[in-house]
Amino acid sequence: MAGIAYIKGNSSFIGKINSDDFGEIYKKSMQNINVNFSYVAKDEGLSTGASIIFITPDSERTMCTYLGISSHLSANDIDEQYIKDKQLVFLEGYLWDKGISEKMFNHVINIAKKNSVKIAVSLSDIFCVKRHREDFLKLLISDLDILISNENEINELMSVNNLQDSVEKLKQINKLTIITLGEKGSLAVQNHQVTSCDSIKVDNLVDLTGAGDLFASGFLKEYLDNSDIKKCLNNGSLLASKAIQKIGARL
Repeated sequence: MAGIAYIKGNSSFIGKINSDDFGEIYKKSMQNINVNFSYVAKDEGLSTGASIIFITPDSERTMCTYLGISSHLSANDIDEQYIKDKQLVFLEGYLWDKGISEKMFNHVINIAKKNSVKIAVSLSDIFCVKRHREDFLKLLISDLDILISNENEINELMSVNNLQDSVEKLKQINKLTIITLGEKGSLAVQNHQVTSCDSIKVDNLVDLTGAGDLFASGFLKEYLDNSDIKKCLNNGSLLASKAIQKIGARL
């Protein structure tokens, strides 16, 4: 959502925070970049989540993350008014889990369907896919308009060992699926067609944190502007290339 705001899109974020110092810092950081924060902080049993990110000399990152109250985002926290007048809702695969999170996902999806709002999901992490493969596959087939993943995540979801086999399976499912391939670029599978896009080369690779998220920002903004898929992929690559040349995921 921060990336969409950076390129002058109208974005809102729903996330659970406590009424503590980190929660206030986070909320203000979103409001300062014109992202509407659709959650009213209140005193909760857990503190606001936080993550410490270590960057190695090759620009890769290791995250030490405490989810805190964010992992308790529930259907009760999400009002239909937050979603019904939007073009698209984007759900993070990280949040999927049996119980409260599953009900929250389904609640959001039902609101979106009721109001003709498009639904996109990021697979987020290969370990998420390993834990919830059948659930994610069912979501893709039954509910999603757009799925965003990287090569390892989509291969895990499709239960195959190579990208080409994944693509062939995705052609049969026939949903818009975006696959990021790092320095090899990205591709989109839709209507039995495959559209590919080269990555944007950079001279100053600093930090890969947020590259996938910023790719999603660029792609989705262009998609909602009704651009062709090639231009959507290019815009995703452009934002990702900007993100990896600086420390942190905000542009």
